[in-house]
Amino acid sequence: MHGLLDAVTNIGRGLELPQVLRSIVEAAVALTDAEYGALGVIGDQQRLSQFLPVGMAADLVARLGQAPCGRGILGELIRHPLPLRLTDLTRHPASYGFPEHHPPMRTFLGVPIRVRDEVFGNLYLTEKRGGTGFDADDEAVLTALANAAGVAIDNARMYHESRRREQWLEALGEITRSLLAGTEVREVLRLVARRASEVADADQAVVLLPARTDAELLTVEVAHGPDAERVQGLRLPVRGSLAGLAARTGAPVATADIAGDTRAHPLGDRAAYGAAVAVPLPLDSSACGALRLSRRTGRAAFDDTEVALVSRFADQAAIAWELARRRAESEELSVMQERDRIARDLHDLAIQRLFATGMTLRSATRGIDRPDAADRVSRAVKDLDTTVQIIRSTIFELRSAGDDRGGPGLRRRLPETARLAAQSLGFSPSLRIDGPVDSTVPADVAEQVLAVTAEALSNVARHARAHRADVVLTVPTTGDRLTLTVTDDGVGLRGAEPTGGLANLRSRAGQYGGTLTVEPLAAGGTRLVWQVPLPAD
Repeated sequence: MHGLLDAVTNIGRGLELPQVLRSIVEAAVALTDAEYGALGVIGDQQRLSQFLPVGMAADLVARLGQAPCGRGILGELIRHPLPLRLTDLTRHPASYGFPEHHPPMRTFLGVPIRVRDEVFGNLYLTEKRGGTGFDADDEAVLTALANAAGVAIDNARMYHESRRREQWLEALGEITRSLLAGTEVREVLRLVARRASEVADADQAVVLLPARTDAELLTVEVAHGPDAERVQGLRLPVRGSLAGLAARTGAPVATADIAGDTRAHPLGDRAAYGAAVAVPLPLDSSACGALRLSRRTGRAAFDDTEVALVSRFADQAAIAWELARRRAESEELSVMQERDRIARDLHDLAIQRLFATGMTLRSATRGIDRPDAADRVSRAVKDLDTTVQIIRSTIFELRSAGDDRGGPGLRRRLPETARLAAQSLGFSPSLRIDGPVDSTVPADVAEQVLAVTAEALSNVARHARAHRADVVLTVPTTGDRLTLTVTDDGVGLRGAEPTGGLANLRSRAGQYGGTLTVEPLAAGGTRLVWQVPLPAD
């Protein structure tokens, strides 16, 4: 009795569940003078999800292989949770036998451990020392220890749940702060995967989002774990995977053995992982991703409490994600409204004043007697017209800069082509874009414009020995044609080969029913005009 009281006191001190379970088995072995003892935790489908042996060397446990799952005598206590005492367990009708290398066992004593109204697991003892069998006193002592163990396990579980909820709240707070601080979306997703893995004690965590090109696929957007780089970017079918099932139904899906689950789809090394859970990650009213967590083979499955916790974690992370997305859309709308305001001011103030100034100068030239002065004023008027064209091009760019739903437009890609050409030219070419380029030029023609511009500037760099190059892309308001003009101040054509770069440019124009014109300039240099018709709406 003194030993029982000491054992109850000792197991009641622990708060970490693994430590409490280990101390229960060790106390049971010591109190009953048994050679071997074990504690089996009952999981799903009335099988043992954990098995903690005491009395066997670690190398012997490793040689025995997979831990018992609850067949034979061990399963008898699961099916009938009452104390069981045997003088020879091998003669019991439920005896299943022992695996290879298992030590011989005959005497047996087992009692259930109840936590509140449920059977948490069973205590198993074998081989009472001294060659005798377990008696009624041993059964009474073990039953009393099991009752005290139930209280200790309940306390440890409640402590573990409180710690886990604390971690969950801390993780959600970190994710929310990261989103509100404007952190990049991918970094936030990495944070979600890492913190979810920590909260649920998982070995692998992946965030899957709907594929941009196929609604029937989910893409691993971010992954956390030892093999994260290998699974990054992999795709899973929406129909035929745990993550897809969670995304389609909006409900969590769990399995104790992902390798043997027909609903699952392999993600990396299938044999390396056993238990898994997938929970929906709602992105908006029409799209839903998934958060999938996995544990290494041999570890316990995710229990109902863990599944519910991960589900709430994903829901809260999705809410924070939605808030951040709405904030980003609001900021983008503010930027677009500001661009539109600037465009209106440029049109209503700058262009109108420049146009009025140009008209005044044109009328003033009639009263100028000196030809050279009149010529200078005319050149100034032309410069004003050029400035008006540049401002109009800027207005078009401001009003279309935020509309990249089909990818970056020609108005944004052409400057990059000019910047790349500057490396071989030795100077930056000037660029002017007039008209509704992005809204009227088809994608295939836009690709041709980029290629023709690059080829034309490459020809200038190789042959012209120029110090200046001007690129002008024009689409009239009617949207019926596109004209690309490249002018340089170099040495001229000097018998350029028609089968070379110019022939390639002419071929590109011919594909669309267009033309290529190359002509020398009176003041020196060359003008290249590439023109193609645009399809009507």
